[in-house]
This record gives sequence, structure tokens and C-alpha cells, in this order.
Amino acid sequence: MDADVIIFNGVVLTMQDGAVRTEAVALLGRDILKVGTDTEVKALAGPKTRVIDAKGGTVMPGFIESHMHLFAGAGELDNLDLQGVHGFEALAQAVGAYAAARPSDYLLIGNQADYTIISETEPLTRHHLDRILPDRPLLLFSPDHHTAWANTTALTRAGILSGKVVGAGNEVVMEAGGFASGELRESEAISPVMALSPSGNRDRLGLITGGEPEPYPDTAQFAHDLEVIKRGLEHCAKHGITSIHNMDGNLYTLELLAELDRRGELLCRVMVPFHFKNFMTVEALERASTMAKAYNGEKLKSGFVKLFMDGVLDSWTAVMLDDYADRKGWRGEPLFSVEQFKKVAVEADRRGLQIAVHAIGDGAVRAVLDGYEEAVLVNCKRDSRHRVEHIEVVHGDDISRFASLGVLASMQPPHPPGSHGLPLEPTISRIGKAKWHLAYAWNTLRAEGARLVFASDWPVSDINPIRSVQSAMIRKKWSDDLPDQRQTLLQALGSYTREGAYAEFAEGRKGQLEEGFLADIVILSADLEHTAVEKLHEVRPVTTICDGVITYQA
Repeated sequence: MDADVIIFNGVVLTMQDGAVRTEAVALLGRDILKVGTDTEVKALAGPKTRVIDAKGGTVMPGFIESHMHLFAGAGELDNLDLQGVHGFEALAQAVGAYAAARPSDYLLIGNQADYTIISETEPLTRHHLDRILPDRPLLLFSPDHHTAWANTTALTRAGILSGKVVGAGNEVVMEAGGFASGELRESEAISPVMALSPSGNRDRLGLITGGEPEPYPDTAQFAHDLEVIKRGLEHCAKHGITSIHNMDGNLYTLELLAELDRRGELLCRVMVPFHFKNFMTVEALERASTMAKAYNGEKLKSGFVKLFMDGVLDSWTAVMLDDYADRKGWRGEPLFSVEQFKKVAVEADRRGLQIAVHAIGDGAVRAVLDGYEEAVLVNCKRDSRHRVEHIEVVHGDDISRFASLGVLASMQPPHPPGSHGLPLEPTISRIGKAKWHLAYAWNTLRAEGARLVFASDWPVSDINPIRSVQSAMIRKKWSDDLPDQRQTLLQALGSYTREGAYAEFAEGRKGQLEEGFLADIVILSADLEHTAVEKLHEVRPVTTICDGVITYQA
């Protein structure tokens, strides 16, 4: 039987246990036909076989991006990037140049604005932004996307200059005189300004409300959104990604992706959740079950529920078991009560739905684990593979519970302060030195048997998996007495491939290069194992293959 595609002259990392290495891979249709030596695989070539020379680069399973926001990330590709910009003058120059280049944009949006972008002592306000751009709406997002800052024009047109009543954990920060300061915390506060954008918030509905666009987008709007998501998928394929675990979603997102699939333009496999919000009742989980039944293919599927238990450390919205180190008397405000979350967890688990919960602080992590434990007690233990997302601080008593409950630790190598270009402050002061050893505790969790899944949380962080792997390998301690949480190359790659497949119950079909597995492969520009860790960020995907089809070629 002739192969459709042969990849030879590579350093093939199969990512099987023991990291089996070989030289070549043959593909037939959407599956892997043969993994072996150049001689063995070349024997399968026929007159119509496409032959790809890997030129000594690493050939490995396509990256599985296990936590990202596809629609929103795609919509932000043209936004102003403020990473590394510090000081008022530098900010004014960057925003001014961006505004001049986009005279017709109704809402100007910038990303990666550090909490200390003005200085470590002076918080950013609308007044700074008014001095830079007084007559056009302007919105800047923090790196974590949980805080944003708007100018007076944006606040006025969004109808929130005088404030807005929002739910627990959200805040339109007010200043003396009864007007908004410009700082907006969490989605309910940010949404009115984002609604001024061309998408009208359709790209964020799966994150903000879990609901559907009303009225349903017309033909032109649907076509616009298709192009946005298509561009996002192209961005993923360019970075060697073949599978996505989207962490927000609704039926509309699935319909957009299904249309791309019908056109043969779905470049990555995508999982889309039902987003359960704290104002919903458990009966809303019927919508999740409906989505799971309607979308259950190998390229597009639902079948899981996403929730937020808390916010983030930098805005004091993460939920802690003890007072914040730099804010006595405050531990954060949970988005779900313990009892409310237990009811949701039990019902979702009873329906056979996987659960993934954003939990940053150690208080939020404990509440989520308590909910999963309740589901076991009520429904009996099953292979549920429920997940906790982020786990930026965890209590020592809860570390072993991940393995005992079969809960996956979904974490992001770009997130620790000091990594990936992020400043140390204000995050490490929020956590406090007494808890530093339990922050972003990758190896501590591994040592207790937890399974770690890695991702970027794009657009919160750069989507590039290789740069994330590098960040995991070179992470620096905040003080000499802390445990070493650095990852080996194979640990990090395993959490981006094999463990990602396990997280979606697909370990028998992808995440490794084996005969009969799906033909999801990335060919890299160099041999990762023989590249100095300081140079890893220079390695690029040369070819990405998903479902046997080349989705990107340099």
C-alpha cells in the first residue's frame, strides 16, 4: 500500500513512554501508516507519494493547545501590542502611532499593558489615557485580560462613566467625585466598552455570558466572524498546533467552526465548552448536553463545561485561603459559593460532562477540588478527568488530591512572574513570600502524581508552544530557598502533546506518533534535543499537518 505522504531524514520524537526516537513517518489518508527508519518508510513510497525532507529537524506530534480563547484571540491579532512598554511617554508614543495608522477604527484596543505600565507606584487611569487620546474610544487590556483601562470617551459612549452595577468579583473602579477611574475589573465591567468594537462582543459572548448573540448575526456579520476565526486557526497552524481546547464557547462558536469544517477550512481540531455562569441554574446544563450530542466528532466536539471560580492575583480578584500579603482583611470574592459549585459539579458529572474550572488562588482551587470530591461521593467515582485551570497558588494539603481524585492540573508556562517577559510585581507581593513555594508549583504537583497539561492561555500569552516550552525550562526562582520548578524538555513536550490528548480522552488516537494514530504532525526547523535552551525560541515550525492535510508550510 503506497503512502500519501512520507516524512524522512528527521529526528522523530514519537512521545511514546520512553520517548522513542526514529527517523521517518508515513501517512495514509488521515492516519499514520508507519513510523520507523528512513529505509522502512521510503519503501512505502509510490508514484503519487508526497515526500518531505525534514532536514534533520524534530518531527513530533502536533502541539495540543489545551487552554486558549480562539475567537477572542483571533479578534485581537491586529490590536496594539504593548508588551515591554513602560512609562507615560513610551505609552503615548505607541498609542499615538497606532491611532494615526488606523484613522477609521471606532474603538482602539491595546493588549499586554502591565499593571505598572506608568510606574510601580502610579496606577493607570482614564486621565492618563485622555492626555494621550482624548477624542476617540481607547481600551487597554492587562496581560491577564482580567483588567482593562478605558479613556473618558470610551466610558461615556459605553454608558459607564458614572459607574455600573456588576456581579460578584467584577468592578467598575470609582474615583472621588462619583466618576469611573477608568480601571475595569473582570468581564461584566469591561463588556460595555468592548461592545463598541466591530464584533459587538460576539467574540467574547462565550466568555462573558455563555449565551448566544441576539439578534442572530446577519449574513454579513456571520461572514465577518468566519474570517476572524479562520485567521485565528491559521495563526495556530503556523505555530504547529493541531488541536485546541477552547476555554470559552457557545453554540454560535460551534456553528462558525462547523461551517469552516464544511468548507474544508477547519485547520485544527477544536473542543468548545458550554460556559456555565454563576447566574445560571443547574437546568442550564441541558444546553451543555445538547451541544455534546450535536458535536462529537474527531475534528469538532463539545462535551465539557467551563466555569470561573475566581479572577486573578494582580487585581486582588483571585480567591485566597488567607489574607492577601499586601491587602490585609481581603481574600477575594468567589464567583460561586462552595455549595452552589458542588451542585453544578454533581449535575455536570452525572450527565457525563467533563468540567474545567478557572481557579487561580488557593481558596478557589480548594473549592473546586471540594466540588469534584462531592461529585465522586454522590455519583460514584468514574474516569471523569475533570480539570483545574491555572492553579497559580495551591495549599500544601490539596496537592495530593489531584492524583487521588483523578483531576488534571492545566497550567501555563508563560504565566509565572518573571517568565515570558512578565514583571515580578505586583504579583509576587500579592502572593506573599510565605506562599511562594506553592506558587506555579509544577514539579511539586508532579511529585504527588498529578498529570500536568500545558498551554498558553492565548491571547493572554504568546501562543507559541516552543516559547512556552522554553519558559518552562528556564524559569528562575524568586529566592534561593524555593523549590526548582523547571521542566525538562521531554516533560514540557509531553504536557503539550501526550497529556493534552489524555485530557480530552483521545490518548488512543493522538498525542503520539504511532501506527493507526491520527496524522497530526509538526516538523520543526531544528532538532530540539540538540538546541541550546537559550536558543529554543528561534526554532520554528516548517510544516504542520492536521488530519493528514498540510495546514501550514513555511
